[in-house]
Amino acid sequence: MTSKVDEALGYEQARDELIEVVRRLEAGGTTLEESLALWERGEELARVCRRWLEGARARLDAALAEEEAGESPADGASGDQD
Repeated sequence: MTSKVDEALGYEQARDELIEVVRRLEAGGTTLEESLALWERGEELARVCRRWLEGARARLDAALAEEEAGESPADGASGDQD
């Protein structure tokens, strides 16, 4: 399960930490216990990144749907059109 600290991570922070975890795993030289801990951390970070990307996709899809409906995102947010 993802911790509150992980939920507060921005996409770039989580991605950068995930890159470092992968680098350390690929480099080897860690004990089995360390490798398992790194793997678990990597899984948590991947979930954080996935949530950010899914949220961005949902926002983009909503903006595109508004555009197709003839509204700009600003118009749809206020409900007023000139």
